[in-house]
Order: sequence, then structure tokens, then C-alpha cells
Amino acid sequence: MWIHPEEVLLAGALWVSERANPFFILQRRRGHGRGGGLSGLLVGTLDVVLDSSARVAPYRILLQTADSQIYWNIACGSSRKEITEHWDWLESNLLQTISIFDNDEDITTFVKGKICGIIAEENRGKQGEEQEEDCGKFREAELKMRRLFGMPEEEKLVNYYSCSYWKGRVPRQGWLYLSVNHLCFYSFLLGKEVTLVVQWTEVTQLEKNATLVFPESIRVSTRSTEHFFSMFLNINDTFKLMEQLANIAMRQLLDNEAFAADRSLPKPCKTLKNVSALKRDLDARAKNERYRTMFRLTQDERLDGHTDCTLWTPFAKMHVVGQLFISNNYICFNSREEDLCQLIIPLREVSIVEKADSSSVLPCPVSISTKNKMNFLFANLKDRDFLVQRISDFLQRTPDSSYGDTSPLSLIGHSASSSIPSSSSAASESVHRGRHFHPDLPTASQGLLQLYHQDAPEDLGPKAMKEKMKEEAWNIHFSEFGRGVCMYRTSRTRELILNGIPERLRGELWLLFSGAQNEMATHSGYYGDLVEQAMGLCSLATEEIERDLHRSMPEHRAFQNEMGIAALRRVLTAYAHRNPSIGYCQAMNIVTSVLLLYCTEEEAFWLLVALCERMLPDYYNTRVVGALVDQGVFEELTRAFLPLLYEHMQELGVISTISLSWFLTLFLSVMPFDSAVLLVDCFFYEGIKVIFQVALAVLHDNMDALLSCNDEGEAMTILGRYLDNVVNKQTVTPPIPHLHALLTSGDEPPPEIDVFDLIKSSYERFGSLRSDVIEQMRFKQRLKVIQSLEDTAKRSVVRAMMTESAFSIEELEELYCLFKSKHMTSCYWGSSSSAAERHDPSLPYLEQYRIDPAQFIQLFTALAPWTCGGHTPTLSARLFRLLDQNQDGLVNFKEFITGLSGMYHGDMTEKLKLLYKLHLPPALCPEEAESALEATHFFTEDEPQGEEGKDGGRDTEEKKDDKVKDYRYYLRMWAKEKEPKRETIKDLPKMNQEQFIELCKTLYNMFSEEPLEQELYHSIATVASLLLRIGEVGKKFNNGSKKPETTAIQAPSPTQTLPTNPQQEEASGEGGSGESQVCRALADAQLESPAPQTSDEETKDDTSVSSYSVVSSGSLQCEDIADDTVLIGGGEQRRGSVLDVDWSITFEQVLASLLTEPPLVDYFEKKRDIQSKMAACRAQRAVERQMSTASDHELTQHSI
Repeated sequence: MWIHPEEVLLAGALWVSERANPFFILQRRRGHGRGGGLSGLLVGTLDVVLDSSARVAPYRILLQTADSQIYWNIACGSSRKEITEHWDWLESNLLQTISIFDNDEDITTFVKGKICGIIAEENRGKQGEEQEEDCGKFREAELKMRRLFGMPEEEKLVNYYSCSYWKGRVPRQGWLYLSVNHLCFYSFLLGKEVTLVVQWTEVTQLEKNATLVFPESIRVSTRSTEHFFSMFLNINDTFKLMEQLANIAMRQLLDNEAFAADRSLPKPCKTLKNVSALKRDLDARAKNERYRTMFRLTQDERLDGHTDCTLWTPFAKMHVVGQLFISNNYICFNSREEDLCQLIIPLREVSIVEKADSSSVLPCPVSISTKNKMNFLFANLKDRDFLVQRISDFLQRTPDSSYGDTSPLSLIGHSASSSIPSSSSAASESVHRGRHFHPDLPTASQGLLQLYHQDAPEDLGPKAMKEKMKEEAWNIHFSEFGRGVCMYRTSRTRELILNGIPERLRGELWLLFSGAQNEMATHSGYYGDLVEQAMGLCSLATEEIERDLHRSMPEHRAFQNEMGIAALRRVLTAYAHRNPSIGYCQAMNIVTSVLLLYCTEEEAFWLLVALCERMLPDYYNTRVVGALVDQGVFEELTRAFLPLLYEHMQELGVISTISLSWFLTLFLSVMPFDSAVLLVDCFFYEGIKVIFQVALAVLHDNMDALLSCNDEGEAMTILGRYLDNVVNKQTVTPPIPHLHALLTSGDEPPPEIDVFDLIKSSYERFGSLRSDVIEQMRFKQRLKVIQSLEDTAKRSVVRAMMTESAFSIEELEELYCLFKSKHMTSCYWGSSSSAAERHDPSLPYLEQYRIDPAQFIQLFTALAPWTCGGHTPTLSARLFRLLDQNQDGLVNFKEFITGLSGMYHGDMTEKLKLLYKLHLPPALCPEEAESALEATHFFTEDEPQGEEGKDGGRDTEEKKDDKVKDYRYYLRMWAKEKEPKRETIKDLPKMNQEQFIELCKTLYNMFSEEPLEQELYHSIATVASLLLRIGEVGKKFNNGSKKPETTAIQAPSPTQTLPTNPQQEEASGEGGSGESQVCRALADAQLESPAPQTSDEETKDDTSVSSYSVVSSGSLQCEDIADDTVLIGGGEQRRGSVLDVDWSITFEQVLASLLTEPPLVDYFEKKRDIQSKMAACRAQRAVERQMSTASDHELTQHSI
């Protein structure tokens, strides 16, 4: 490629000149190509260690002038062909022009200008914006990665690092390339080459550790091996990036969504050296994630920037040092000292932003006023003018309307609401229990608990007085620290929460601390619209919701009547409609019913959104991945804090059993309601760390009893009884009996545990837990959980397929891995259809991964026993159409194995039946088949007759009389349809002449690599002749009523072999009508080269010979002659060929004919081994990576 001219002082060092003229020199890197010896090995090693571009571009062209000692590098190339093209261009376009220049300086200036102009023109033609952003050095590294590892252009490099890869106990110094989908390493030291490629989706563990053997290293584990990397310049930066990329891969396995680069990143002020746009993107994502988690903001919130400052706190009368964060909708502040002060100011609440007067005491202050008359004073701001300008810009974009220009349903991109009509007629027809959300509903304005308490007489007991005191304490707090979103959040706030939130304020504070209030404020009316669209729709989620409605807190009187049940139905259905990827999961009903007690319907909905999408990520999807991840984190925490108990509990297998229900329902299903709701208070303020703390405290309190347990049941009983007796002695409402407690209480009631004491002890013993540490542990467990779920899916698929195929367990597992990797490849390297559309986690495991025709052809070519040379893609496309029963253009694993198993393990009849079907519709597509008549017959012959025809003549009275009979009749018919039909060879439709020609071509191509090739060709010729005569005889019987114009049809003897060239056939122009066509088709097939590129002249000659030999033979004198098209070879059309439409044969005739030829019988009965094919697939990448330093070998294919 052309490069911006660079000065070269020593032209001869490490380079060999190959061509030269007075102005240009073409050079090759020493050691590249033939020879090289020791100097070549040393140069190659030096290039790798120093990351020289000569490793990827071993050719270059230098500009030289007679008087100057300085050379200019103007072009480089990875192959001799590429550099020669540049050399030829220079000689033909520039050499004559510059020879007339007098001054050497003018020559240099002219050539440099010309080269820069060419590069500018090339760059203008490129559409990729990020390529423009990346610096030249980085683009060079990306090119190097693609060439070294055979990656396509879709594979984007994120960053690369110099490091050592430990092979055994020997470190190999080289370069680690981290791309979006792969971890790659390359090293070349004194002729020893090491190439490693690991898919991120295969990584099961990623650890940074330091041992005596591997000093400060990163360990990358897959299912089969471990890889160690060390000697990084910045190991923390590398490890952080590896974590991010592995996380993206796990998300890909979970959701099947490919990584999409963020196009809206602001461009850097200056080109950052060796930092790609993708690396900036990932860094920005990590910062955004931390920012959103810290302040509980929505997923679309993006951090614009942050700066150090101080905030004046009126409650403490002091300036607090911390950081100010600005994003598109919020201004946030967090103190440097933990829990001292946190502040969130939504821009929708801001009324004035102004620069205050600066002084020595208060330098560079900015004052922000809100609509509810609160003032915030920030000082010590470094770039105050720029900050105020940014805030001003964001304020101008802040919409005043309810939810701005965006449709609320665009929050979740895959909501299907756009296709659903919301008509008033549908609303009026809905039954009472499914009536739509309306502002006049009681639950639209207050929580269920308030509805039931409003008529109760006022309680003046000690508990009620304590509740009033709590309310008063919060009111004092509000007056001092502010109320609403802009409240100062301090350690005092946490103290009040730990003492219990008053019932009247619970809903308001849950909304505030979870961040749900912000979403509700910016999406006014969204919930009502969603309910209107969702109610009345039927889906799997709505069926599950209906089933669980009456199981949600049945002991609470709010859910013992239709009002509470209807409110719960509306909230759950609306959420399932908003987020179909989650839909509905068990445990959501329990959590939502508690939310509805304290909040209005709309508030409960937004709290559920905050829970499912932010606070408990992936908890409520189909495989409860988030809960399983936290279960793993809990086990790790137990091992760290309670090591003795951990060992014993692991033996019993208790931790994994108990913790899932604790986390999924936030203890609401295992603890009395009045106690568990206090944990929910803490959870909305502190996040998941509270649940971990309390779970550890529960285990600690029962340690002695658990250590003496002998089995899982005993341990479960101890923990169950303990949790049943955790009581809230301060509750005002009468205690609600806990069903679990009623069922498990023994003779002696165990001692009661005060929930406030439990929470207090959890903070005292385990309060050191930090949210960022938990997130780090979650990442580690996520890798483990998702990979174990993938292994479970594989085992389930293999078990299911064991009964339906003759492959062994090991073979099925290997085939599943190959099939899945094809699907994943399309997910991140693109395909004709998005892999996300093809992956439906709700489907059975067998049907979750599906591949398209292009990927199927690749797998078929690699694995199928029938190799047909250039005809293989055609055959695999036909098999794909045959297996694609629902005609959605995709084949799942079950269908794939069905086809493959037939070819490998079927008996001769089964194999021939499959081959026969591949030459009939639907396998033979309309472009290949002459007529669609057979296809219609194929689809309709086995279908049962419609009932309309049977019942059409009956009177309505007869129908009424035979109701019972009809009902039973339909049941019988339904049962009959459900029974799997055994297809016999008599069910197969007849094959016409063109289809038979295609079959002969396939058979002819199948034997090209067989040792008994000639005997098989002879057998095929014999069988083809025999079947042609059978078809002709059958035609005579079928056309008995017709009087043919000719009485004789001449057929060759059965021993006749195939003609080897068209001229011979043309000379003998008396062949039989059908036979001449088949012989010609086979001869053409023989003449076809595997490469489809043929010149127009060759095609024309071939067509003319083919047409002439058919028409001039004069033997096609049948009455029904169709002047149509015959398709021969790779889809080329031969016009003028004639087909006999009355000619046909059956499968029995094909089978009987083939059985007369022992070579064909031996071929189809021969057992084939798929192991060698799969081993070749596995070795394919390794073979491609074997790059000799003494060759110009170019990688063109990357196998997954």
C-alpha cells in the first residue's frame, strides 16, 4: 500500500535490493522468502520483538536521488504481487515525468506530493469513520493481526500489548492482540513460531495472579487448556480490557447480540497514539457503567465529564471535597469520603445556573438553583466557564414535555408494541377482570395497604406512637437535607433507613433511592399506554402470570380479592410487554405484590423496571442467570468470611439450594412479611450488598447447629425455622401469618429473632463488603455460570439426539460445538440474517441455535461423506431445502443431525432414499426443476382432506344431532395427526426425466475421489441405461391410449460406457432420446472443472454442441415434446434441449437397478467414519496458522 513518505537513512541495513532504476529501489526484508540463514532468523526475531512493520510488510519501495544520501519510503507490501503492482505504476506513470526535472529537490517534492494525493483519494473513498480516527500505527497493527491470524475485515482490533506467553516453563516474547471476539498471540524467536487464537466465548476463567512460577501474570482458562501471559508494561490496564471483552462475549452467549460500536462518541481533540476508537468506546462504556451504578441512573445515561470541586453543605456548615459529574440529564456530586454526601440534580429540575463572585475563600464558584427553591453552591472548579457552557447546552436539550420526542417503547428496542393495534372496541370487549388501567382506579392513586387502613380506627398504642416518631424524624430530616430527588444523601440517611422507613413514606423513598422516580417523571403516561396495549393479548408470559396471580402473598388480605389481583395482573402484563426478553419469571409476582402494597400501580411498575433492569441484572430472565451468579458470589463470600462452615456446607450441597430463593425474592418468600420488608428498605438504598450481608449473618447465627448437621434436609430445616422466626416487633399492623412457618412449626417454638438486631449484626460483622468488590466477583462468576449453562445445554441436546441418531455421545458433542461456533461466527461477523433473530432462548435447546444456507454449505462440505467436487454446494443447498421443514431459511441442530445421520448411519435403502429425495421438490428448487407440478403433488398428496368438503352437504340440524360424534371424530383425527408417520418407499413420488438427469450427475460427481472410480462409472452407465429403458417402457403403458408417430425407440446395450467427449456423441446421432441427454449431462459433468470460472467462448461452444447433438439426432419423435430449458452443471442454461414429459421412474425401480451392480452396493453399504472429518475441522485452523517464514503464504480463510 502507499504510505506517507518517511525518511530512511540506511537503505541497506536489514534489507536486500531486488530492483532498481535511477529514482526508485524495490527492496525485500532480509530473511523473507527463500533462504535467509541465520541473519534472516535474527532479523525476523528483531521484527517481532520490536513490533516492526516489516513483519507484516516485508517489501518496500524507496525514492532516491543521485546527490542525496536520504531515501524516502513511499510504499510497502505484504506480497510480491502487491509491491510489483506499485512498482509497475511508478515506472509507467512517474518515471518519464521526473526524468525531465533538473533539480533533485523538485523530484522529491513532486513524488511526495503525488503519493500523498493518492493516499488522500483512497481515504476519501473509505466510508469507515473509525478507520479515519485510528492512527496509522494502530491501523498497521490491525492489518498485521488480520494477516497473522487470518481474520476477516469485520474483526476489529481493540488494542495490542507486548508480553510473554508461557509455553511450558519457557516464556515466548511476542505481541498479544485483543480484538472484539478473539484473544490472539504471536511470537517468532529464531525460527520458532508461536501462534495462539482463543475465542472470548470459550473463556471460562480470567484471573490476575502472582506466583513463583508465573510472576504477576494473567491466566486465561478455557474448557480444555490454560494460558499464562506475563511481563506486561501495564498489567492492570490489559486485564481490565480483557475483562470487558470477556463480558461482552458472555452477553453474546446470553442474548446473542453482537457488539455494536458507539458511533456517537465525541472525537478526541488530538489523535491518541496507539489508542483505537474501539478502546475509547470501551473505556467510555466502563465509566458510564460506574457512573450509572453509583447514582442509580437509567441505562441510556452517558457521562459527559467529571471534575474535582467542593460542595457547600448547609446542614454541616462546611465545604465537602468531592467530584462533580455531568451527563445528558443529570448533575451529580459524590464526596471523596464515603457516605459523607451524595447529591443528584436532574436537569429538568434546574431553573438557574450562574457564576457566583469569586474570592480567595470561595474560588470559581457556580450556583445552581432548582424549581423547588433549593440552592447548591459548587466551588474550586478548574474550568468554570467551560462547565457552565456544557450545563447550558444540556439544559437547552432537556425536554419540557412528558417524554420528549422519543416513543417510550424505544427504551427497550425489541418491544413488539408497534405491531399491536390499541383500539377502543378491543377495550370495551375485554372482560371485567382484564379491564384496562384508568386514573380513576383506586390503585392508581394509592397503595393497597392505604386502601385497607383508611377505614380503620386510629391506633394510639405504643407501636403506633413509635411509628409517628419515625415519621417525625424523617420530616425533620427532610427540612434539613431537602426532600425529593435533590435531597442530600448522607450517613444520617442510612441510619434512618436502618431504623425502618415509616409505612406512609415507604413508597416515596423506595422510588427515590432506586432511581425509579426519575424514570417515572420523564415518562408520564407511559404505563397507562402500555397497559392499554398489553391487556387482552395472549402469550406464554400472560399464561404464566395468570397461573401465579393467586399464589402471590395469598396470606395477605389485599390479594384475597379482585382489586389486588387485577392491579398485580396489570403491572406484570405491562412489564412483560415492555421487555419481552424477560417477559415473566417466577418470583416477580412476589416482589411486585409487595411493591403494590406501598405504591400506586405506576410507581410499582417503575420500581419493577429498576429491579429487573438495573438493581438485579439478569435475575429474571429465562435461566435466572443473575441469581445464579450471585449464588456463586455468596459461596465465595462464605468461603472468605466463614471458611469452616463453607467446607461443611459444600459437602452437604446446601448453599446453592437455599440462596436462590433468598436472592430471587429478596427474602420475601422465606421470612415473615413485616421483617422482610425492612430488608427491602435497605436494599433500595444500599443495593445487593445488604442481601449478601444478611445472608452471611443468617449463616453465622446458625453456625454451630449447621456444623452438626449430617444431611441437606436437616440444614434446610434449621435455616427455615430460623428465618420463620425473624420478627419485627415494631410493626403497627397485625402480623401476617407466614405460610412456611405454619407448616414447619414443631412442638417447641424456637426463640424469636428481632429483624433490627439481625440487620445491625450484619452491618457490624460484614459491613466491610464493598459494591465494587461484589461487581468484580460477579464478573468471575458470570463466566463460570454462563459456560456451565452452555455445557448443560450441550448435554441436554446430546441426550435428546442420542435416540434419534446413531452418532456416539462424543461425536454429537463435537458436532454441536462445530454447529454452535458457526452460529456464533455469524453473530459477530455478520450474515444474511441476524443471529439475534435466529436465537430464541424460550425454544428447546435443540432449536436455539440455527444456521443459514451459507453456513450449512460450509459444514456440509467439511463433514459430509458424499464429496461431489464442484457439485458439492449444489447438493448441500438441496439438502438444506429438504431439512428446512418450516421454510424459514434456517436449519436447527436437530435437523442438521437428521440429515448427517442418514448419510453416515442409514442402511443402503435409507441412503438411496435421501439421495432420491434430494432430486425432487422441495430439495430441487424451481430454478433447477423444469416444472413445479411435482412440487405441488409432493406437498398435497399426503394431506388429509378438509372437513369443509365432508360437512358441506349437511344440514345444520344434522350437525346439532352429531355434535358428540363430531367432537370424538376430531379428537381421533387430532391424535392421528400427532402420531409420527412412517414414510415407506411407496410414498415417494415419481421422478421425471430432468430430475433423473440431475441424479445421474450427482452420482457421477460422487465417485471422483474413490479408488474404484472406473468400476463405479461403468456401473452408473449401466444403471442409467437400464432405468432409461424402464422409464420408456412405463411411458408406453401410461400412453396406451395415444398413438405415437414412431414405433421404435432404440436403446444401447447395458454394457455401453459413457462417451468421453461430445464430438463422439454427435457423430453417432442415433442414440435414444433420454439416454443421449443423460450421457451428455454426465459427459458435461465430467468435463466440468471444480472452479466455476469459464470464459464466454467456452460456454458458447459447449452450448452449441449440446444443442446440436440433441436436436440433430432426430430420435425424439414422441408426441408430447416440450421445447424448454435443461439445467446442466453449475446452473448454466442450455436452450434448445428437449425433455420427455411423460417419462418417469419410481424409487423401487432405482433401488432395484442399483442392486444389480456390486460396486454401487459396496459403495453405499460402506461404513463411513466422521471422526476423521471432525479432526480435520479441528486441525484446520492449526494448519492455516503454520506459517513458514520462508514463504509468501497468504492467509485467506479463518476457520472457527
